[in-house]
Amino acid sequence: LQKLIHLLQATDDPLIQEQALITLSNSAAFSVNQDIIRNLDGLSVIGGMLSNCVPKVKEKALNALNNLSMNIKNQEEIQVFITQVCRTVESAPLNSDVQLAGLRLLTNMSVTSDYHQKMLNSIPCFLHLLSEGTERTQIQVVKVLVNLSANPAMTRHLLRAQV
Repeated sequence: LQKLIHLLQATDDPLIQEQALITLSNSAAFSVNQDIIRNLDGLSVIGGMLSNCVPKVKEKALNALNNLSMNIKNQEEIQVFITQVCRTVESAPLNSDVQLAGLRLLTNMSVTSDYHQKMLNSIPCFLHLLSEGTERTQIQVVKVLVNLSANPAMTRHLLRAQV
C-alpha cells in the first residue's frame, strides 16, 4: 500500500495513476487496509487526484475515496474534499461515470448529518439531476437527498432550493 501511494505521487502517467487507484480502491474493501491507507497519508494523496484533468483518474479517485469513506476516522479526513466533490458532480457531464462516482461518495458522506452543511450549495444541482438524469443518476441523487432530508436542519434548505 505504501508503494502504491508513493507511485501515485511520483507519476504523471494517467494509466499508472488509474491502475494504482483501482488497486487502492480494491484494497479498501478490508477495514484494516482502510486504517493503513489513512495512516500512510493516502487519503490526501488520493484526494489530490480529484483535481486531475483526466476523467478516468478522477473517477477512480472518487471510487477509492468512496470505499475508504466506510470508516468514520476516514470520513473525518475525507470531509475536506466534499466541496470539491460537489463541484465535480456539478461540472461533470450529465450521467457520466465521474458524476455517478461523486454522487456515490456524497451518499456515504451524508449518512450522518456531520457534513450536510458542506453540501448545501449543491442542493439545486441535485434537484436538477433528479429531473434531468438517467435512472442510475436519479437513484444516486435520491440517496443523497434522502440522507439530507433526515436532518431537520436541512428542511428549510431543501424546500427553498431554486431549481
